[in-house]
Amino acid sequence: MAVAVAAALLVATAAVVGYAIEHSDGTLFVSAAPLYGRWGPHVGPGTAAAIALAAAVVTYGPSLAARLPWRWLLPATWGTGTAWTFSLALIDGWQRGVAGRLTARYEYLQVISPVNRFHDIPATLRDFTHHILIHSPGHWPAHIAGHPPAATLTFVYLDRIGLGGGAWAGVWCVTVGATAATAVLVSVRVLAGEALARRAAPFLVLAPAAVWMGTSADGYFAAVAAWAVALLSLAVTGHRPRTAGLASGLLFGLTAYLSYGLTLFAVIAGAAVLLGSRPRLRPLPFVLAGLTVVPLVFTLLGFNWWEAYRLLVTRYYEGAGGVRPYGYWVWANLACTVLIAGPATVAGLRRAGVTTVRLAATAPRTPAPLTPLPAPARRPGSTDATVTVTGTGTGTGSAAPRLAVLVVAALIALLAADLSGMSKAETERIWLPFVLWMLPAAAFLPRPRAWLIAQATLALLLNHLLMTGW
Repeated sequence: MAVAVAAALLVATAAVVGYAIEHSDGTLFVSAAPLYGRWGPHVGPGTAAAIALAAAVVTYGPSLAARLPWRWLLPATWGTGTAWTFSLALIDGWQRGVAGRLTARYEYLQVISPVNRFHDIPATLRDFTHHILIHSPGHWPAHIAGHPPAATLTFVYLDRIGLGGGAWAGVWCVTVGATAATAVLVSVRVLAGEALARRAAPFLVLAPAAVWMGTSADGYFAAVAAWAVALLSLAVTGHRPRTAGLASGLLFGLTAYLSYGLTLFAVIAGAAVLLGSRPRLRPLPFVLAGLTVVPLVFTLLGFNWWEAYRLLVTRYYEGAGGVRPYGYWVWANLACTVLIAGPATVAGLRRAGVTTVRLAATAPRTPAPLTPLPAPARRPGSTDATVTVTGTGTGTGSAAPRLAVLVVAALIALLAADLSGMSKAETERIWLPFVLWMLPAAAFLPRPRAWLIAQATLALLLNHLLMTGW
């Protein structure tokens, strides 16, 4: 509880200091520091549904997650997470909350309608880097310039198959983005055990991050990256190592062409390999083979990833990124992270950090905590790997250090992004892919319902009190 209070003080400090800076010299370029948005209490069509869904997950989520057959828990997590995200988005109404999000002047659909600048995709890819800088002729809107072209091409192809416009783009981002929670559960189960995965499931559903998952394209990016890690986790634990490894590599390659910053997922991937069972390195040639496919295709079509990133750095400092003070955002970004992860995640991360430090201190003498996990226990007469969580239910035992390594790896990747200075503000959206891997830390906590109430309350307050920018 103490660490959650400290996190709340960090948020309050970031808000007070941010208000002072913005009203002094206007260098933050945000109206509700540390978040990108503005004060605007409101209710909407999604209000009743969001409150009802939160109450249902708090009341029944932990018990259902503990006893549902695993094959039903995964779709239940996805379905409930989708409903939670949509209900939060609809607090702002259909147009502002879903259909209009990706049609704003900085967003991807600006280059599709009314004029489709991607009608000749190979020609556009060859010419892509010529429009990144602000002073270049016909420069790309901020989000197109700030991401590799696979991000925009997703919406181009949706348009080509008849799913054009902001409504379909928003629905795509929410429904695909919600699968990220399922991918995280798959990884936690095979790397740290089913009991902890089941305890984490309600927290992955009821995360405050859902406020920005609907309907930000970064939610979709988060899902692609999450499934890349999930398939890698399956491969290094002996589940179809060739097929899963190849598919993981394909998705890692796609991830790098959706967002430059998601190359930091190499840290989380490294943790998955470390936690794999022997011989954990056997699938890696298949992963590397898959990893080359997407970069090779884009390179042959004329897009230079490295040159584009170099120009993006220049553009970043041409705009607000060059004015926003690093000295404020390097710690205020962490306050944003507290708001999207929630108090339960912060409290769980403290326990994960302690566990990781203890593991590192004892590693030379007792490497046992990172040995392969036994197969999940089965209930008598069960046809599925359903386990009963026994004991204190706080993730103690040999599985706890494994989950700690995974969530701490996500935290390290996020801190690297923070220190880079390439994410000053707007991290409530940009860092969604990393935060999703920190949410399972809540599995370490006792009294899950109390923590779920805190998570849901924060999400509801954020969405009802602020007009968020994404």
